[in-house]
Amino acid sequence: MPTSISSLPVLRGRGGAVLSADDIGLVLDLPREQVTFTPDGLRRIRAEGRSVLIELRAKAGTTPRVHRIDDVDEAAATAFADGVNAILANRTDSDDVDGAPFAVVRSLAPTWRTRFHRRILRGALWHLLALVVLCVVAGALGTWDLVLLTVPIGGFAWLGLWLGLYGVIRARRERWLYRHGVTVTATRATMSRGAYVYPDATGTYRGFLHGEAGPTITVAHPPEDPADVLVPAPPFTHLVNTYAGAVLVLGCSALIVLHAVMAADFLLDG
Repeated sequence: MPTSISSLPVLRGRGGAVLSADDIGLVLDLPREQVTFTPDGLRRIRAEGRSVLIELRAKAGTTPRVHRIDDVDEAAATAFADGVNAILANRTDSDDVDGAPFAVVRSLAPTWRTRFHRRILRGALWHLLALVVLCVVAGALGTWDLVLLTVPIGGFAWLGLWLGLYGVIRARRERWLYRHGVTVTATRATMSRGAYVYPDATGTYRGFLHGEAGPTITVAHPPEDPADVLVPAPPFTHLVNTYAGAVLVLGCSALIVLHAVMAADFLLDG
């Protein structure tokens, strides 16, 4: 009877590592990253006691890459290895294949972009909450002129400030990456919609999602963390973020100060 993917056991190992099989291949879940192995890149699976070794295909004369999961159930490890190897035995293509591009690492740790978006959103929400509280206090005191003043002026200053900060800080990050980071070309992957892969300095292929762009895009990352990738904006967008963002930040900051002074004056008079 042929081996089916659904019949293979799920292996749970040391440190929360989980190795499973699905329709796209093998998935190794680790605490801070996920590795997806498509069948075209696999050479064989070796069960050595309570350890399982995932050996990738390699060009002739090169050493194959090996991924490892330890402290799994020994019987399950043997069943898993035998099942996957039985499926791979039906392959008819050449063995002279580099399996590295077929083992894609996706980081689960928050990237600079994720942390930046969270901080921008948090700051904008706190600012908006302050405006709402000001309107509630002004309304409770019967100072409706301040409410009518806060909605357009405070709202415009709030929106402009955070849009400007987003553009300026992102443009600054892009400039730093162009000067000190590593720039590589990412290629569209077939494993999921909007997925791209790129190689790091060690030859490991890393994946990320970026929506639908071209077949290849330029990405940049810090030298010390190849998983923290950012897709730089086009040159025109970068200029707009830099200069229009700076104008918005300066102008809206002045407008916020003016609004604060006027609000204090209204409230004191009230």
